Amino acid sequence: MAENESGQAAAGAETENDGPMLSIITQYIKDLSFENPNAPASLNPELPAPTVEIGVNVQATALTEENYEVELRIQATAKHGDETAFIVELVYGGMFLLRNFPSDSMEIMCMIECPRLIFPFARRVISDATRDGGFSPLQLDPIDFAGLFSAHKSQQGEAGHA
Repeated sequence: MAENESGQAAAGAETENDGPMLSIITQYIKDLSFENPNAPASLNPELPAPTVEIGVNVQATALTEENYEVELRIQATAKHGDETAFIVELVYGGMFLLRNFPSDSMEIMCMIECPRLIFPFARRVISDATRDGGFSPLQLDPIDFAGLFSAHKSQQGEAGHA
């Protein structure tokens, strides 16, 4: 009876390993830049809160059949009128293990799920950099990576038909 139970347990373990698996191998700051070109004037506490423009881009590269590098690129530019208060640019990367996913879902995993997992860490880096630069911490709102992906696919479709 014990042999039968252990045999069933081993078969169950194999079944679990055959399912899709997403794992973060490592994550890292690949590039970080903070500019405060008009300091100390830009740090005057009497100035109103700056207007901030945010740009986000995601890139993914296959390293091996199962390992992918995903880069989350975030740029924030803050201005007081025409004067730049600060510019922060971050390339935050992650190396992911993606195993046993159907080939048609790999792009979705790399462009939506992987950046969604590393975004909170990139958000903290941006917040710390702006705070350390003398400004209030910039707290980025959550990003709809599925919406970004969909918009990008729509743009590609329009470009292909033009």
